[in-house]
Amino acid sequence: MITARVQALLAELPVGVELVAAAKGRTVAEVLSAIQAGVKTIGENYLQETQMHQAAIGRLAAWHFIGSLQRNKVGLAVGLSDMIETVDSLVIAQAIDRHAGRLGKLMPVLIEINSGREPQKAGVMPEKAEELISQISHLTHIRIKGLMTMGPRTGDPEAARPYFTATHRLFEHLGQLGIPNVTMAQLSMGMTNSYQVALEEGANIVRLGNKIFDGGG
Repeated sequence: MITARVQALLAELPVGVELVAAAKGRTVAEVLSAIQAGVKTIGENYLQETQMHQAAIGRLAAWHFIGSLQRNKVGLAVGLSDMIETVDSLVIAQAIDRHAGRLGKLMPVLIEINSGREPQKAGVMPEKAEELISQISHLTHIRIKGLMTMGPRTGDPEAARPYFTATHRLFEHLGQLGIPNVTMAQLSMGMTNSYQVALEEGANIVRLGNKIFDGGG
């Protein structure tokens, strides 16, 4: 069933859109099935699960870290990940830079935007994004490739649209500034219940878990 779901999704998604299979709580067998069906990127929320999956599967896919990143876990995240989608502070970016430097790695990252301005959630406030990106742009071993947002959780996909619209607008604005070492190329928005709206609002990365592994809509 995972194979059929992945193949249907890959046929549905527009050209140039990256499908990230959100693997939180998934078994090695499930993740491997998704990869064998054509998924090229696995999204991980927990580094312990990343280690488990990679130990069994290897680097058959790219690995994005999409969870909340604690400072004491940054070194592990840098070593395991091909991209970190959830950078929201200079402190975390500096830690990524240090660890990437030790590994001789240039770490691609996305800046997480708190588009819903929810105090309990991670992400930089939209009005602070330009300042943060300018500060991070001077770091040697990190490269900003775009933005990521979650948006408030609601049962109605349309309720997410204003947050996706605003993030896309910010994405375009930042891309026009010409900040050195910053490329606004990737916009990660949308999960199982909201990815279609996210696509309409300019997402070119979607993070889907239940849709792939459980058939959820």
